[in-house]
Amino acid sequence: MARTGRPREFDRDEALDAALSLFWAQGYEPTSLAQLKACMGDISSASFYAAFGSKEALFREVVGRYQSTYGQVTACLTDGSLPPRQAIERALRRSAEMQTNQEHPPGCLMILGANNCAPENRHIDGVLAADRMKNRQGIRDCIARAVASGELSPSTDADALATVFHTFLMGIAFEARDRTEPAKLSASIDSLMELWDRHRA
Repeated sequence: MARTGRPREFDRDEALDAALSLFWAQGYEPTSLAQLKACMGDISSASFYAAFGSKEALFREVVGRYQSTYGQVTACLTDGSLPPRQAIERALRRSAEMQTNQEHPPGCLMILGANNCAPENRHIDGVLAADRMKNRQGIRDCIARAVASGELSPSTDADALATVFHTFLMGIAFEARDRTEPAKLSASIDSLMELWDRHRA
């Protein structure tokens, strides 16, 4: 005979969203289990471990949730139907808009979420690094497409130019965390895209 058990004391999706906001605001290591349980509605340890297994497992699930929602601002980098310049500029502008939105913590979880971990938790940043490298490769591929199509000069150093754009993309997180005005970020993107234009064939 099937056991009915007690109903869950919390909504799992709401709990994940609460954990996402906390990890986003504080980072992986500074966020304690007590804080997580409290933000999820003061759930018990038993309920926490039954639902998520561990703090690390919860963080990995939160990262997946972030990637499928907020992280989609850079999905245009792998959209081959977009002109390369447009794809890169769109990724930069959407990232700046998302990261400065005051409805959630500033910055980017994928960049700031595990940059201050102790050695024993350094592998946590590996969970985020793969996503960062995906964005870098997306930028590199856009530049390569532009060179191949004749939009950019054949002498363009694709790796160097990709590093410039990716460094700016990463830096948006710190500017947003420091509350840089969105208008200033937008103007900076205008200036950065002029670098692309100087490499035109």
